[in-house]
Amino acid sequence: MHARSEQKRQTRQALLEATLQRVADGKSFASISLREVAKGAGIVPTGFYRHFADMDNLGLALVREVGDAFRDTIRLVRHNELEMGGLTDASVRIFLDAVQHHRSHFLFLAREQYGSSPRVRRGLRALRSDIGSDLAADLARMPRWQHLDRPALELMADLVVKTVFATLPELLDPEYADATGMSPAQKIRQQLRFIFVGAKHWPGLARLAP
Repeated sequence: MHARSEQKRQTRQALLEATLQRVADGKSFASISLREVAKGAGIVPTGFYRHFADMDNLGLALVREVGDAFRDTIRLVRHNELEMGGLTDASVRIFLDAVQHHRSHFLFLAREQYGSSPRVRRGLRALRSDIGSDLAADLARMPRWQHLDRPALELMADLVVKTVFATLPELLDPEYADATGMSPAQKIRQQLRFIFVGAKHWPGLARLAP
């Protein structure tokens, strides 16, 4: 029974990896067929349904995998910031290393946050919101942000997470260039510094209220 369960787990993982490989090859999730995923995993198409109800269901499983990879990265950044007293540059370097290590997962996130599957888009929006909430809680523990109230910290965290999500396509494209003349890695460092310097001198939402 244990061997059968392990075989099922391996086949399920093979389906996920076959999908990620096609994303890495340049295909959008919506253009990937059930048949080619099954073929990539080495099973017949009907075998797909033993693991997923449909391709959107598989897509949501990938969202969970992406979330795990993202949260593992955030844990490293959290350790760097809270326990090691790390600077923005060090935290960005941790994140960039993780993006390259889990490139296919982050490619999926970068492309499908604007993809044609409503269920996958909703799943990625929920993931972004959850990551933002976790980040706000981390920021609240840092002495440098004690002057900000909770709504301000949540707004700041949301801006950081949206900046990171929006910059992912550039980070994953080695040939990307824009009018600033900066590389994507340099650009995200400067964007985050811009946010953090502004937040350091911001009185918070409550003090700005009429």
